[in-house]
Amino acid sequence: MELGLYSFAENTPDPLNGGRLQSPAERLKDLLEEIELADQLGLSFYGSGEHHRPDFAASAPVTILAAAAARTKSIRLSTAVTVLSSEDPIRVYQQFATLDNLSNGRAEIMAGRGSFIESFPLFGLDLNDYDALFEEKLEMLLKIREGGKVTRPGSAHTKPIPGIAIYPEPVQQPIPLWIAVGGTPTSVARAAYYGLPLMIAIIGGQPRQFAPLVEFYRETAEKTGRDPKALPVGISSHGFIAADSQDAHDIAFPAHSEAMSRIGKERGWPPTTRAQF
Repeated sequence: MELGLYSFAENTPDPLNGGRLQSPAERLKDLLEEIELADQLGLSFYGSGEHHRPDFAASAPVTILAAAAARTKSIRLSTAVTVLSSEDPIRVYQQFATLDNLSNGRAEIMAGRGSFIESFPLFGLDLNDYDALFEEKLEMLLKIREGGKVTRPGSAHTKPIPGIAIYPEPVQQPIPLWIAVGGTPTSVARAAYYGLPLMIAIIGGQPRQFAPLVEFYRETAEKTGRDPKALPVGISSHGFIAADSQDAHDIAFPAHSEAMSRIGKERGWPPTTRAQF
């Protein structure tokens, strides 16, 4: 089992400090120090999310990871997640191949459909194409990831590649690619079909509720002729560490409640209570 951290570089008013809001520069400085410390302490993984909202500072996570690569030695660096639906798979591959070279083979891609929709209008995409965009761009990224000259016909949402090599070549052959899901069985089946590691985001609810998804993933992988034991499974979930559990609750709850209640208001959820937390 490997342990790591991830962050969306959330930048919300600090309820324990008079509602102070950091500048994006301050927030990113703190984030890089956090990644550097995680590396020094021997954690295996650090992931940076991708969001295009005022309350998160990580709209270009690979840039953040590249800065972290220069300050770390061992920790693996990944997005959590790359919103592949609204990305160009060629640029995704080039960015991560560059990160892989900068980090001497520590880059990982975590591709998902994202939990927010801001990237769709931002990049001129139709939200009605949500599923098709991800499926077609994932197929394209997998083809590029094989290396060498890429020949691929175009599709509704991707351009043709007429026998062109994509550079730079990464250190790792291939760069690890995870599929991140929020609990949709179709997404789980897709990861199994392509033989890709599965990362489950547990933002709410108990981990045991997601056990059937992992069983479904392994069963589907076996049906497609793959060895389930060779496919890693991970979970990402909210967490906070302090000297003891009471301190953790007291320190984390105000900011957690503020952020989740704000997002919940957008989605029609009630405010987050201390009991729910």
